This record gives sequence, structure tokens and C-alpha cells, in this order.
Amino acid sequence: MSIKVRLIGTTVYFLPIQMRMPLKFGKETVTEVLCCRVRVEIVDENGKQAEGWGETPLIAQWGWASETLSYSERLETMKDFCLRLAKVWSKFDESGHAFEIGHEFLRQVLPSLLSQINEERTGREPMPYLAALICNSPFDIALHDAYGNLLGFPVYETYRPPFMRHDLSTYLEPDDESVDFRGKYPADFLLPNPPRKLPVWHLVGAKDPLTEEDLTGDEPNDGYPVLLRDWILRDGLKCLKVKLSGTDFDWDYKRFVRVGQIAMQHDVLWLTADFNCTVTDPEYVVEFLDKLMLEHPRLWQMLLYIEQPFPYDLESHPIDVRTIAARKPIFMDESAHDWKFVRMGRKLGWTGVALKTCKTQTSALLMQAWAKAHGMLLMVQDLTNPMLALIPHVLLAAYSGTLMGVEANAMQFYPQASEPEAKVHPGLYRRQNGCVDWSTVKGSGFGYRITEIERDLPEPVWISG
Repeated sequence: MSIKVRLIGTTVYFLPIQMRMPLKFGKETVTEVLCCRVRVEIVDENGKQAEGWGETPLIAQWGWASETLSYSERLETMKDFCLRLAKVWSKFDESGHAFEIGHEFLRQVLPSLLSQINEERTGREPMPYLAALICNSPFDIALHDAYGNLLGFPVYETYRPPFMRHDLSTYLEPDDESVDFRGKYPADFLLPNPPRKLPVWHLVGAKDPLTEEDLTGDEPNDGYPVLLRDWILRDGLKCLKVKLSGTDFDWDYKRFVRVGQIAMQHDVLWLTADFNCTVTDPEYVVEFLDKLMLEHPRLWQMLLYIEQPFPYDLESHPIDVRTIAARKPIFMDESAHDWKFVRMGRKLGWTGVALKTCKTQTSALLMQAWAKAHGMLLMVQDLTNPMLALIPHVLLAAYSGTLMGVEANAMQFYPQASEPEAKVHPGLYRRQNGCVDWSTVKGSGFGYRITEIERDLPEPVWISG
């Protein structure tokens, strides 16, 4: 018999973080981040109550790329949207499994709430759905955590009967006759015994100094590495994600080769290229790959996959990517808002999906199941998740069974922000031997062990219930 719960209260906190090094996203640079942390309270049909926690960095430069609006305006709009979400979530009367409630909120509420705020912004650039998902994700994650806490189970043990009332055919439509979601649940597409250590990807930002000749004198002197070589040696890194411009071919190619040569000198095994959604013609990437194969065949072999080179909006930019996929796997990221966009991408030739918890835990599970059922590859990509946000992120990668580990780069850009969490989960917040270790994550919900984490929170910006 399924356990039905409903939400009875929300609390919202905003936690500002200053970055030790700038991070370039497409045409923008991130120097500070605001995390939205949410606490929800739920109750079951017998009156039993529990709480849960969720957190997501509100990185407007990623979720709301814009050439016309300032960062501050986009961030303030996202903060406002988080408060509107808190108000609506507090009154949302749907009951069931956290997954079921989260899905109904995505279906019934989020689109209309986004339309409402954009109607009020008449004459201004509208807030995109991706930014709305980011704002909604800490509420959704907290709801999943609370559900596991109420039952006393790790939440990943609840994505099956008897806890869930409906199978995946209620939510998903197959694209192939060989795929049937009837009688299948999220747990059927998750690893029953996930590895406790995962290979970790280090982000090589476009502004990161690679060697001494790149140093400007403005780098922090805080005891953490600055140069790529030192990061590789310190953390035993084996996987590097290289941020590229997507608009300057010569710079992109030379940058990738420079990173690759440092990687080979220090026994790094894998590379990936992220063109930051700025490419408009597949030939740009094809030329990049073909030139690399001819001139640097070892680096071409090390290049495991290509991360989304093209603009976010798949409907406005339905670019056929088969010429790239014929050379290397190509992963959707920003375009994969939900499983329907994954289906659209597969028809255009995309071979993999980069999952993110910032698109909600509920949506990530649906995309994961749809993609895996249709033979697509999976990765779990970072939004530079610090503090609590890192834990559901790493769990999603562990349970999903990715192509190669998980990306985790908060320890590069603001390691001190996660010091209270790192005392409880040291293997998660310090990469060692090229891996993150989540073996300390245990107990109910997402296994945060929240009562052991000594973090002083600011005053909440919203309380209800």
C-alpha cells in the first residue's frame, strides 16, 4: 500500500557565496553565487510528520543566458520566483509519493506560474523555463528527502511499489516498439548496488591558468591549487572537462590541445569538450574533431564525448547532429528540460543526456528512465553544487550508472563554502585519487545527516506552515 503525503510548510534561505576563481559560462563570467536552500514539512494520512531539505545554486548565467539583461536583474527575478514558488508550494494540496507530487507540480503549476511572472515583465526579456526549473528544484529535492525521512528509508529505495501508485507508463511515452514502460518504475532503471566511489570530472574553465605563463598575479593565495598541473597532482585527477568558446575556432582548438598535452604528461585518461551552447553550425564541431584526429590522434582517443554545443532552445534550433555523433557521442544538457525534449533530441541524432538535479529530482528520474530505455548514454553534470546541493547530485550519478563518473567542481571554485558539510562527508568534498567517495552518506532521505552538520543559516526569507 502506497504512503501518501502532502506538504504543509516551506522555509526558504538564501546563502551567498563568493568564488575564489572566476568561472566562464558561454559569454558570461561567474564571480559569485547565491544558493537557495529549502526546508519542507510533510504529513501522511495518519498525521505523522517529517521534514526534508533541498538546495540549488541560482546560477543565472547558466539558466538564463542573456545579452540584454544584467546579471543582477536576472538573479533578482529568480529570487522573486523562488518566493512565489514557496507560497504556491505551501498551498499545493496534491498528495502521494514525492515523485507523484513533484510531477503534478511540474505539470499543473510551474508553467502557469512562469507565464504569470513573464506577463508582469511586459516589455522585458522573459524568464526561460530552464531558470524556472532551477528555482523549483530545491523544493522538489526537499520533498523527496522528506518522503524518505517520513518512511525511514533512503529515498532511492522508494522509487518502486509499494510506495509508488503508478508505473512509468503514466508519465512516459516510448519511441520504439521494443520499449514498454508498463509495469516499470524508476527503480527498474537505477543501479541496485551503486558504487560508493565515482570517477570525478574537473572543470577547466576558459579563464583558468594552465601554466605559469598564464598567471596574472590576481590569483588567490589561499592554499588551494591554481594551475591545472597542481590540481591534477593534488586530487589524482583522471577526467578533465574543457570549457571552450564555441565562437573562436583557433582559440578553442589551441586551448583544447594545451589542456590535452598537460593531461597526457600527468596520466589523465579522459577529456570532454564543452562548447557552451554558442555553436550554430555542426561543421564547427566536425572540423574541430577531424583536425584533432589528424593532428593529435591520442587526444582524439582521450576525448570521451562532446557536451551540448548548440543553443538551449531545441524547438527554435532543431539542428541535426548526426555528423558529430558519427565521430563522438554528443550529450544534451541545457536543451534537456524534460523527457519530451530528450525524445526530440534523439530524433536529431543526440546520443546521450547530461542529467542535472537542478532540473528537479523528479524530472531527472524521468529523463534517466526514458533515455536508458532507448539506449542513450548518461552523464550527470554539475552546476558547481556546494554544501547540501552536492549530495543529491552525486547520488543521481551513482544510481543512474553514467558513462564515466560525475562532474564535481565546487571544490575548485568555493571549497570553503562547504566546510561544515565536509566535516561529516570528507570524501565528498575533497576529491582523492581521481574520485569522490559518498560512503558516509547514509540514513533516510538523501542521507545528508543534517543534524550532524554544524551550519549557521541566515535568517529565512520565507516561512509558512
